[in-house]
Amino acid sequence: MQAPRLGIGVISAGKVGAVLGAALAAAGHRITGVHAVSEASLERAELLLPGVPVLGADEILRRSELVLFAVPDDVLAELVAGLAAGGHFQPGHLVVHTAGRYGTSILAPALEHGALGLAIHPAMTFTGMSMDLARLTDCVFAVTADEAILPVAQALVVEMRGEPVTVAEADRPTYHAALAHAANHLNTLTAQASDMLRRIGINEPSATLSALMGASLDNALRSGPGSLTGPVARGDLGTVRAHRAALAEEPEETSASYLALARATAQRAATHGLISDEKYEQLREVLE
Repeated sequence: MQAPRLGIGVISAGKVGAVLGAALAAAGHRITGVHAVSEASLERAELLLPGVPVLGADEILRRSELVLFAVPDDVLAELVAGLAAGGHFQPGHLVVHTAGRYGTSILAPALEHGALGLAIHPAMTFTGMSMDLARLTDCVFAVTADEAILPVAQALVVEMRGEPVTVAEADRPTYHAALAHAANHLNTLTAQASDMLRRIGINEPSATLSALMGASLDNALRSGPGSLTGPVARGDLGTVRAHRAALAEEPEETSASYLALARATAQRAATHGLISDEKYEQLREVLE
């Protein structure tokens, strides 16, 4: 899957756009221009896309065969519609966006002018620094496109050393919610656990949590439900009651998170036969 060498414009030089632009440049494509406004984005553009001119979105479209829109989700529709109304999309333009929640329908105003739409979303968090380029290796990208041009999206991902996975237009919100649930809520969970440890005098909670959470994540990804462990999965009612009592000293958001996740864990443990139905009902009573 080798895409032709393209003139590629990047809108904008956020953490994702600058890194993907650099990855495409490393694959041999010519970066025609980058849109950057804030001081941070200008610095990223200079670092990751040296020598690439900073241009307006309309000029980038004029110069480019493929335009990469790496803008916030809530900005994308209005931006594309505005550029389409200005007549800046041409037949054959490849228009790519990186918004996880959308497929190609969000690009409808551009498609009406003969452009070809691709949705390419990397399942990774970005720092906006050069270290992200190495992390792209084997990173999964969700790709959505018309069947006729899907190979172009897949080829671009392969050139960035990623792994393309096709996601249907209707499934993009579910795909994005799954990633947000895994990544963002893990961050919240880690912060809450760290706060609990600090409250009892453990000043460097990362040292306590690092090996435990790393092993737990690895086991969960490798073994699925079979990796469930801990007092809820074992049906240890006494320990769960002690946890609930201790949580009375914690902020409401922390106790609410624990109880909600403990209930979900108990249900999964029962579904997969790790605890009996009777034990599950007893746990539910404790966790309500």
